[in-house]
Amino acid sequence: MATRKTLNVKGMHCEKCVARVKNALEGVDGVHAARVSLEKENAIVKLDEDVADEVLVKAVETEGFEATPA
Repeated sequence: MATRKTLNVKGMHCEKCVARVKNALEGVDGVHAARVSLEKENAIVKLDEDVADEVLVKAVETEGFEATPA
């Protein structure tokens, strides 16, 4: 059963930033898809399995952005 998690993401300034965050999150094992909003400064992540918040945050931080669980 798929679940969703939302992250608040700071530091995005353009669509290229959005793409970097989306690709980073979708590169995490267990993530089915990610929808990232520049306007809302968040990411909604659809998961096929349980993924720890820390793993998702680390993926975003690796790209140079700040993330916290919503």
